[in-house]
Amino acid sequence: MADLIFYTNPQSRGQIIRWMLEEVGEPYETRLLDYATTLKGPEYLAINPMGKIPAIQHKGKVVTEVAAICAYLADAFPQAGLAPDTTDRAEYYRWLFFAAGPIEHAFSNKAAGFEPTTERQRMFGYGNFDLTIDTAANFLDGRDYVTGGKFSAADLYLSSQLGFMMMFGMLEPRPAFQSYVARCTGREAYGRAKQRDEQAAEEMKASA
Repeated sequence: MADLIFYTNPQSRGQIIRWMLEEVGEPYETRLLDYATTLKGPEYLAINPMGKIPAIQHKGKVVTEVAAICAYLADAFPQAGLAPDTTDRAEYYRWLFFAAGPIEHAFSNKAAGFEPTTERQRMFGYGNFDLTIDTAANFLDGRDYVTGGKFSAADLYLSSQLGFMMMFGMLEPRPAFQSYVARCTGREAYGRAKQRDEQAAEEMKASA
């Protein structure tokens, strides 16, 4: 068994972790899961009882949740340079988990056609969609990356979220977002990840 196993479907949030793994540059084994069968099968539910993807298994330890996997891989393979020094991680952690919390929740609720009323916005960690997006746009305006001049796992995750939302017309393509996402996704590792996922999708389609 490989030290690093990646559980995914090429048409899922697993694309983010595929990109992260390509940035890390370490060998890994991919196990493709089908939504209708293996994703809810006993073998995978032993890995993640939620029956959700992606997940990784590293040296026998399981990590789920996209932001957690990104943070874990950055720490497990420091030679890839995907996390700042431990003494300078304030913005790194803040925006990695802002993407996982407020942005993810705001987007999911909007996609489901739900918007909290003014009276109930304080019950939600993101307040409302516009506040969340404006906060991200104001932070990124005039900034190359989350931590300043160097790409990190926080950029990988944040740009993935913003790019996905713009692709599906759920987010106004503001110049600050467009330039930031283009900068991040212009990396060679992103191209390799997309190619691998496209190939995996074709293989799954052919075997269906």
